Order: sequence, then structure tokens, then C-alpha cells
Amino acid sequence: MALLERKGRFTSAVPLFERGQSVALERKAGSREGQIAWVEFGAGRARLLRDLGRIDVARDVCEALALERLGRRGFPRRIEEEAEQVSASPEKFDRQDLTALATFTVDPASARDFDDAVSARREGDGIRLWIHIADVSAFVRPGSALEGEAFLRANSTYVPTSVEPMLPHSLSSGVCSLSPGDERLAVTSEFVLSGNGEVKSAAFYRSRIRSDARLDYDQIDRIFAGREEAPEPVAEPIALARTAAASLAELSRGSALEVHSAEPTFEFDGEGNVTRAFGEHQTEAHRLIEKLMVLTNEQVAELTSSRGIPSVYRVHEMPDPDRVERMLGQLASLGLPGPPVPSGMGPTTAGDLAVEASRSVSREAARRGHGAQAYSTLVLRSLKPARYLERNLGHAGLGSDAYCHFTSPIRRYPDLLVHRALLSAVGGGEVAPAAGDVAEAALHCSEREREAMILERDADDICAAFLLERELFEEGYGKRFEGEIRGVIRAGVFVHFGGRLGDVYEGFVPARRIRGERFEMNEEETALVGSKTGRAVRLGDPLPVQVDRVDAPRGRVDLFPAE
Repeated sequence: MALLERKGRFTSAVPLFERGQSVALERKAGSREGQIAWVEFGAGRARLLRDLGRIDVARDVCEALALERLGRRGFPRRIEEEAEQVSASPEKFDRQDLTALATFTVDPASARDFDDAVSARREGDGIRLWIHIADVSAFVRPGSALEGEAFLRANSTYVPTSVEPMLPHSLSSGVCSLSPGDERLAVTSEFVLSGNGEVKSAAFYRSRIRSDARLDYDQIDRIFAGREEAPEPVAEPIALARTAAASLAELSRGSALEVHSAEPTFEFDGEGNVTRAFGEHQTEAHRLIEKLMVLTNEQVAELTSSRGIPSVYRVHEMPDPDRVERMLGQLASLGLPGPPVPSGMGPTTAGDLAVEASRSVSREAARRGHGAQAYSTLVLRSLKPARYLERNLGHAGLGSDAYCHFTSPIRRYPDLLVHRALLSAVGGGEVAPAAGDVAEAALHCSEREREAMILERDADDICAAFLLERELFEEGYGKRFEGEIRGVIRAGVFVHFGGRLGDVYEGFVPARRIRGERFEMNEEETALVGSKTGRAVRLGDPLPVQVDRVDAPRGRVDLFPAE
């Protein structure tokens, strides 16, 4: 990917996202300065392959970044044609007809593919829940070209301006999506919960459903707050699902990490310019769906694990004791409360301490009024990253003995394999995946997930930088922002801050720009400490800043402390 620049009588191509020297562009009609181009570098010259838009338009830059990282966009014609064929004639299996059940979906307002739907009914002093998941395995069959493409992609990849789906749209937002009013094929998990949320029985089978209502998170929150009436006929199922989720949350209290994060959401005008953003914090509506999906993932993982069926698990191993001990020292350096470190600490104890620490720093951040996300980051960095594995090692972050990803087969390949494993165990007509295939998929999907996360983060940074540039243009570069330190390195600190257009900005303050004295990193790597006065600039602390420079196409923002 390159930016075209005019140098005298010649046009040069400068690598846009990677470091590199400018190269003269071969003559081509229509090439212009400020254009993003897909070029082929070689032999001291560059050849223009495709015009990708303008360097000053956030949408064009994001799409160019996605194309560079993914290598291509869209599906080959043969894959699209196969998807159209199977959309019209999925594999036939015995199914329970649940189309008469009152059923609803809850997703972000912008969602176009709906993996999961919920039904609920009173059962004595408990609740009977049906969690319906799109039956992608009826359309994407083992050994097909469609499955080969899904394996290579491993997941849908999201940038603020678009999505590159794992499956063609005729499946992902078409016949697989549990859209309202349409009869759809599903795999249903049916649970009976006691009054306190314990699972009394569980059953899994293929089904046929029809969603009665498509709701978004904001609607559900308005319903819970009494500002909006729940639509019929799903008013009672929504209320029962809310009760069930609250019971499940109470059961898991104390066993799962408590961390704080906010996913940025960006809005664009018709020309592709970013106009506004907000951090999407978890609300009761999010927690409702999360608890029901976690329940389903745990129950499926317990079944396949107990029967020794080859499957893919989502594992989060217990942390190394020395890393947790260091994390507790870092918290102490910030004056944060933490549990005492026992002698001879093993991985299980270390995991318990990490959970306890996550809760204590959350309470302290609430008391201080700042630092919640920064302190959560310290806890998370002491843990091993979650990954896919062919063996069940449990999920320390959730406090689960067995866990898998089952509830999003439209956008994650591991979920598709788990569907086959589960259905092979319950007489659903599938053959369990081979152990070697499962191990290969787990490794590949973990790698692809990391790549997608990096792309999504970088695209978010680009959009936030463009939005900041817009705000400064409208209000002036002298504007002061109230920020919070989210990262500390020897060279300086990373500061998160918000403005009129959004609470999503982040930039870097070099240590040399912090006036008064020379600053050095402390031993715990949580603060820069002045060599003369001992004044500390600490992780999680408020720091007012002003903007020095914005390089929006590369998502970089340079800051300096406000006077």
C-alpha cells in the first residue's frame, strides 16, 4: 500500500503503513497526489495496480489497511457459487420444530448476522431456557471448498468501516442468520435452571425456529429501565431470561475476573469521514446475553470433554505464580490494595489471587474516580492469553472447569468444529472431527485471531486520530484535554483522553516533554519518577494534555502535558 506524492515533474509512491523509501511511479493516467494506491514495487520503480481512494478520508485509509493485512477482500466466484447452492439445499437432518416458541435475538444495532436467539418459560420454581445457535454445519460440510475457505479465514474480521466475513453474505447475513420472521435451522441447547440458577438438566439437538423480535442492546436496557415496553410475544421470555442471567451471575460471583474495557464505536458520514465515536461499555443487556452464552459454552464443553470427543476448547490457563507476584508488587507501587502473597504459591492459588486482585483494584478505581482500565491491564498482563487448544485446560478468567466457543459459528471456525463434535455425541447426524484436524485448527485459529485483533486495533487508532483531527480543526490545536495514563515505558507515557466528539483518543507524551527534571522508569515499570524531586507520573493517574501532532493515516498522536 502506498501514498502517491508529487515530486517535481514526477509522481512517487511512498509505503503507507510500513517504513520504506519513496519510489518513482510508472506513468499512468489518473494517478494523483494524495491518492492511496495498491502498487507493485520492483526494480527501483512502482507500478500502479488499483486506486484505493484519498489519504484524507478515514474510510479509504481503513479499507486500504484491511486490504494490505488480509491480502484480498471478498470471495472467489466458486466459493460464492457454492454458498448460493447450499443456501438453497442444506444437508437434511431430523429436527425438532420449535417455531411456535416465543423467541428473540439481542445484538448491536449495526449487526447484520444473528448467531444466537433465546426462548424462556417458567418451569415450577425455576426456568426452562432454550439457547438457539445458527446451524452453520448444515450448510458448510466437511471437505467442501466452502469449509476450506472458512478454515483459512478462521474468523470474521471487523474494522470500523466494514467487515470481512468468514462466510459469504448469502450464508452469514442470509440463510444462516436468525433474522426475525424467517424460519431458520438451529442447534438448540435446552436447560432447566433451578431457582438459584443451577443446571438441573441439559439437552442438545437440531431444531427449526422462527425469531419473533430482533432487539438491540439499547432497547433491552430501555426495557429494563422501564422506559420502553417489551414487545409481545417476547415480554415474558425477556423477563425470565433476565432473572436467569442474574441467578447465573450470582453463582459465578467471586470465580471470574472483574476487568474494565470499552470497545470504540465510530460513526461516518456519506463520504467516509468519521464524525463521532463513543466507548461501548458493558450494560445489563450485554451481561444478560453474555451469561446465557457462557452457560451454553460451558455445558457443551463439559459434555465433549467428559466423553473424550475430539473438539476445540477455549482455554485460559492458570497464571505463573512469579508473574502474579510481580503484578501484586506493581499494584502496591501504585498504592492499590491487593491480597497478601502466600509462601509456596502454586498456579491455582495464583489464579485465585489474580481474581481477588481484579476485584480489589476495581473497587479502588471506583473510589478514586480514575484508573479502572489501566489497573485492569496490569492484572491481565500477569495472565496467560486465552487461546484455542485441542485439550480442555479450563478457563481461569471465567472460573470455568471446561469452556469452548460454540455460540458464534457464523463468524468463528472453532465454533463450527465444536458443533460437529457436540452433534456427533447426541445423535445429531455428524461425525466427530479427527483429532489431528482439531489440533491443526486450534493452532491456526489462535494465530488468525491474534492477527485480526491487531488489525482491528490499528484501524480503531486510525479512525480515532482522524476524529481528533476533525475536532482540533473545528476548535483549535490549543485545546486542553483531560487524560488518563494507560501505559508507561521508559520513553514516556500513553494517555487516553476524550473530547467533544468522542472518548476514544489516545496519544504519546515523551518523557522529555514532561518539564522540571529528568524522569526514569521505576523498578515495577508502573511510573516515571523524577530524579531530583521523586515526583511520579503513574499508571492510571489523570494527566491534562494538549496535542502536538496528528498523523491520522497511521493512527499516531503526539502529545505534551498541558500547562
